[in-house]
Amino acid sequence: MEILEKLDLLSEKVKQQASFIQTEEATKSAFVMPFINQVLGYDVFDPVEVIPEFICDVGIKKGEKIDYAIKKNNEIQILIECKKIGEPLNVGHASQLFRYFHVTSARISILTNGQVYKFFTDLDAPNKMDEKPFLELDLLNIDYNVAPELLKLTKGAFDVDSIVNAAGELKYVSQIKKIISSQFQNPEDDFVKLVASKVYDGILTQKVKDLFFTLTKKSLTQWLNDQVNERLKSAISSNPQPEIKEEATAVNLEKESMTEDEDGVITTPEEIEGYHIVKSIIRTILPADRVTYRDTKSYFGILIDDNNRRPVCRLHLNRSQMYIGLFDQNKKETRHPIGSLDEIYNFSDALSETAASYK
Repeated sequence: MEILEKLDLLSEKVKQQASFIQTEEATKSAFVMPFINQVLGYDVFDPVEVIPEFICDVGIKKGEKIDYAIKKNNEIQILIECKKIGEPLNVGHASQLFRYFHVTSARISILTNGQVYKFFTDLDAPNKMDEKPFLELDLLNIDYNVAPELLKLTKGAFDVDSIVNAAGELKYVSQIKKIISSQFQNPEDDFVKLVASKVYDGILTQKVKDLFFTLTKKSLTQWLNDQVNERLKSAISSNPQPEIKEEATAVNLEKESMTEDEDGVITTPEEIEGYHIVKSIIRTILPADRVTYRDTKSYFGILIDDNNRRPVCRLHLNRSQMYIGLFDQNKKETRHPIGSLDEIYNFSDALSETAASYK
C-alpha cells in the first residue's frame, strides 16, 4: 500500500476514534504507533528498531524518558515526543526533545498529539533543535505535498541527509504559505495599506482603510477564482489533434456526452478534461500530437506516441476518491489523491519530468 493510502486510512481512524481517546497512552496506542509502523514502516514491537520510553540522562536530569526513539543503521535517527490528542503543540511541549536532541545522533525529532505531527531538525545551529518545525502534517487536513519528504523518513527509503538538505526550503515555504493564506482570509493593516497606496492617491483615513480592507479581501478572492477558472478554460480550449481514438469527433465536451467503445469502456467528460489539463502542462515539453490516451475499465491512461511503455500518468476518476497515478523511472505507479481535476496542476513538475524523459 502506498504512503498516501496509508495516510488516508490513518486519517479515517483519527476521525472515527479521536473522541474516545482520553489519555496520552491511549493516543500512542491508537494513533502514534500505527503512524510509526504503517506509515514510516518501522517495527514498533522490535525494541532494537523502535525503543519506547527511551532514557538518556542529560546533565542533572536523570532517568527522563522520551516516548520513542527510532534506530536505523545502529544509530538513533528519530526522536518522538507524544501528547494527548487535542492538546496544542508548542515549543513548551518539546522541552525533552530539545534536551535530548544534542546528546544523541538524531537529526530528526517529531512532536505529535496523534493528529498533528511537527518535524524538527537543526537548521539554525548544529546539534541544536530548531524552535520552528520544517514540516507539519495534520491527518485531518492532509497536505499531500509533504508525502515525498515524509517518504524519505520511512524505513525502506530512509534518507536523512536529503530531507535535512531540503528542510530549509520546506520550512520557509510552509511559513510563507501560512502568511499568504492568512492574508486571503484576513488581510493585515500593512498589506491593506500597501494595496491602497498603489491605487488610491488620497489620504488614507480610517474610513478609507476600512473600505480598502473590504475591497482587498474581495479582490483576493476573485483573483484566486480567476486563476482556477483560467486554468480550466485553457485546458478545455486547447485545440486537440486527431489521435488514434479520433477524440475530436468521438467526444464533444460542449455537449458533455460520454462515449462507449466496443469493449464497453465508457470515456467520461471528466476524463477528457483531465487529459486536456495534462496535455496543456506537458505541451511545452513535447509536441501536442505525441500526447494520446487509452481508456480502460479500471483507469484512464495518458501516453506518449500511443505507446503503453511510455506512460505519462493514469487518471482514476470513476470513484468517490479520485487519484492521479504518476510513474517513476522504473514505470512503477504511485497514486496521489486529488479532490478536483484542477489539483492535477499540483503535479506539473512531475508530469513535465516524465514527459521530458520521452524526448
